[in-house]
Parts: sequence; C-alpha cells; structure tokens
Amino acid sequence: MRFPLKVAIRFLMSNKLQTFFIILGISIGVSIQVFIGTLIDGLQKSLIDKTINNSPQITITSTTNDGIIDDWEKKILLVKNSDSRLKNIAPAVEGSAFIKEDNKSYPILVRGFNLEESDKIYNIKNRIYDGTWILQRDIDGSKNKILIGQDLNRDLKKKSGDIIKITTPTGNVEEFVISGFYDLGVSSINKSWVITDLKTVQNLFGLSQKITSIEAQIQTNSIFMANSVSKNVKYNLNSTDLKVENWQEQNKSLLSGLSGQSTSSYMIQFFVIVSVVLAISSILAITVIQKSKEIGILKAMGIKNGPASRIFLFQGLILGILGAILGVSFGIGLTVMFTKFAVNSDGTPIVQLYLNSKFIIFSGIIAIAAASIAALIPAKKSAKLDPIEVIKNG
Repeated sequence: MRFPLKVAIRFLMSNKLQTFFIILGISIGVSIQVFIGTLIDGLQKSLIDKTINNSPQITITSTTNDGIIDDWEKKILLVKNSDSRLKNIAPAVEGSAFIKEDNKSYPILVRGFNLEESDKIYNIKNRIYDGTWILQRDIDGSKNKILIGQDLNRDLKKKSGDIIKITTPTGNVEEFVISGFYDLGVSSINKSWVITDLKTVQNLFGLSQKITSIEAQIQTNSIFMANSVSKNVKYNLNSTDLKVENWQEQNKSLLSGLSGQSTSSYMIQFFVIVSVVLAISSILAITVIQKSKEIGILKAMGIKNGPASRIFLFQGLILGILGAILGVSFGIGLTVMFTKFAVNSDGTPIVQLYLNSKFIIFSGIIAIAAASIAALIPAKKSAKLDPIEVIKNG
C-alpha cells in the first residue's frame, strides 16, 4: 500500500504545474457547488423566516355562518395533544371595522391576542419601532390601548398616546389610545391590522368569551411537514364545524418556488460533478500515456497489476482531497463576500449568510468520491499495459 502511494506522490510532483491546474479545476467546481448551494439555502431560509416563521403555520377557523369558535380552551388542549411537532399555540379573535379621520374612512381588521402567547408566533414585541406593546387600560380604566401598523399610520399620521375612534359595522364606536406602532414586514398587514388584547376585541364586537381562530406554529425542523401535522390536528379535533389549514396549502406558489430553487441547485451541482469527473479522468488517462514507460519498468521489476492500478487511484484520491479543501475554502469565501457586498439600502444582506456544515462536508466528500471514481478509468488502462511492449517502444 505504501509503495503505490509513494509512486503516486512522485508522479504528481514530477509535473507540478499540471497537478496544480488539476487541483485548481477541482477546487473551482467544488467552490461553485458550495457557493450556489449555500446561496440557495440562505435564500430559502431568509424567505421562510420572513414569510413563514413569523406567522402561524396552522390555522383553525370555524365553518359556521357566524365564524365563532366556542369552548376554545378545550379545543386548544386538543390541538396541543394532537402532534408533538407543534410548539406555539394561541387563540385569536378578529373583526372588521373602520377608522374615520379627516372625513376619510380607513377599513381595518381589529385583531385581539393573548399577547404573550401570540408574540411567540408573530414576534410583535421586537417589531414595535415606536411606543410600547403594553396594552393595559389607563389608570382610570376608561380607554383601551392598540397597536397600529406602519403603513396605516402613513395615512393617519398619529403619535404614541394619541386617541383614535374605531367604528364597528353595527355602529358601535369606541375610543382607543395608540400604544405604539409596529412593522411586521408585510404591507397588507401593516395597512389593515389594529392589534389589541383578546378581551378588548371580544367586548368591542360582543363576542363574550368566544374567539374566531386558533393559530399554531410548527417546530422549525418540521416546517415542511405541515400537511402531516394539520391532518393530525384535524383528526384530534374531530369536528365538521372547524377548518384546519396549513401554510403549504395557503402558499402553494411559494412552495413551488422553493422546490424550483432546490431542483435548480441540484442540477447545477450534478453537472459540476460530471465536469469534474470528466476532466480528472481525461487528464489522468493522459498521465498513463506519459508515465507508461515508468509503469512498464515497474511491472518488469515485479510490480503486479493491482499495485499499478492503485497508483492512479491514489492520485485521484490525493487530487480530490486537496481540491475539496481548496474548493470548500473558496466557496465559503465567495459566499461571505457576496453577503458583504450584495446588501439592501439599509445595509442588511440581500441574502442572509447561512452555512450548512452538513452540506459543505457533503460537497467535499462528493468531490473526493468523484475524483476517485474518475481515476478508475486510467487505473484499468494502466493494468492492461504490457511491460515488454512499453519498454520496447520506448
């Protein structure tokens, strides 16, 4: 085993420039694979974080005409016990209303939450850019507090502490104090949602102890299993009056886009691997011809076909290891540079840096395996060399 390895190293060192270009070629292929794969992983994670992770992935609503869910505490308990992959579950109540300001009407959706529980889903607290998210009543108990979205306030032009009137479709008018302003990153939500606590909305719309939806999140590592989780929730609730929806059903275009990104990434990586294999096998095949005299002499000295073949297998393995190390380093460097230079107007990266160690290690292993497989062709060719013919023909 040592002898073929020593000969392989000597062959590689005898033509350092050729060896360098082979390693460079492998490293470029690996770096492209790591860069493209990491970039797409980062893009997918960024999209998921912005559109899915800060919103409910499972939503339970009523199919009755009034859209009301009774006895919701018991139903939330059933949801919790339906699947271990669920992590955050919260009730919500909502109703359509409008705000009148300067002879204009602004349609809104008043949403009531158990704020501590719903914050785990929407991350409301960290998205308030002005004011506070504390929504208790004033000291005299006369007014409730609300949060207003960034886009809606562009029209209203209010400040924290200002009083605003909300009118329901039944004509009920109530005054609220603006506690703060939020930005959930979705224009349609920022334009329409007015957020307050659960009891306030129940009183505003005369819903007593009822709610209109139950919202839940799935553990991050199970996010693409939403269909399976929602089936378990539906089975456990066992009610024809309740509708269970999940983010995969509600965001089919997004899911299709994510799948398309993954498919394109796999295709690019596949063709990169194929090009690496073809390049290495062709170059090592030429090396067999270049070193045929040396191999013939070694065979004449008694080396058998097996060790002669292993010389080129070791060459492929060495080239693959060196190319993989260099390529992974290049790929990570390119990704880091991209996130530093490709930024939004506020200085944040267009695509968040996300280094998946498993993917990076896998890319390196694939490169080593590809180089080793590519070496099989010249290895077989070297085994067929006749030492007498090679020495005789020079």
